[in-house]
Amino acid sequence: MSTLTVPAQVPSVAEDCEQLRKAFAGWGTNEGLIISILAHRNAAQRKSIQQTYAETYGEDLLKALDKELSNDFERVVLLWTLDPAERDAFLANEATKRWTSSNQVLMEIACTRSSQELLLARQAYHARFKKSLEEDVAYHTSGDFRKLLVLLVSSYRYEGDEVNMTLAKSEAKILHEKISQKAYSHEDVIRILATRSKAQINATLNHYKNEFGNDINKDLKADPKDEFLAILRATVKCLTCPEKYFEKVLRLAINRQGTDEGALTRVVTTRAEVDMKIIKDAYHKRNSVPLDRAIAKDTTGDYEKMLLALTGHGDA
Repeated sequence: MSTLTVPAQVPSVAEDCEQLRKAFAGWGTNEGLIISILAHRNAAQRKSIQQTYAETYGEDLLKALDKELSNDFERVVLLWTLDPAERDAFLANEATKRWTSSNQVLMEIACTRSSQELLLARQAYHARFKKSLEEDVAYHTSGDFRKLLVLLVSSYRYEGDEVNMTLAKSEAKILHEKISQKAYSHEDVIRILATRSKAQINATLNHYKNEFGNDINKDLKADPKDEFLAILRATVKCLTCPEKYFEKVLRLAINRQGTDEGALTRVVTTRAEVDMKIIKDAYHKRNSVPLDRAIAKDTTGDYEKMLLALTGHGDA
């Protein structure tokens, strides 16, 4: 499911560090060399490179990259090089700082990471920003968004396959009742979506459709301009079909006047080692264009090369 390509014979960590140091030397930065190394190392290898680089040269690799690179290429390299939990913490902090009610990054992180990954992200947030993620989310949001997002980011979902069908039927009924009453932010709606295991939610939503005739997201489109309903629909999609959620984020980022580089960079760097192959397949099926070609058409230079390398493009 990952699109990351790592060489069969990976150079030693010391050699990678030496090559990166060479890429920074002289008047111009060797961006191609940076891509050839960092875009083809997994998370554990990148972490070793960071540690060894600091020990060998007395300098933080991320700071060296920040000093040498710029613009979208800098951001994609820095986000990719970060440890996944630290990356999630960084993205979550960014989302709280420039919060708008339609910002779905916090929900995306909470719903598409495993319980352990989310816990590690919260720990990384605590270590880096000296406060809890829940504290910042509560402070920077309000009303219905606060109720939903605080519970989502603090959840530790059961991840087994066991399903209670009696519970699924009763909670499908609760969801239908509250949605019919337009009580979209009712505590039961938020509790079910924010805390139940993904297997349990799937069973509940399957029963919802069978019993009441519609997908829940169709019923949550009562007011397309309602931003809380939009984040509820996105929550459902992230929990039940994340590849379709990410395909839509990429489609909206690329197929518009002016590329949304922030969204494009975020999805590629966070999913390349997880499920980017499935997302690429979903994108091709939905848009009749390979994601690689869409990225190449919409981006340029080293930024394009880094994105294509991470999405498994053969020439990158």
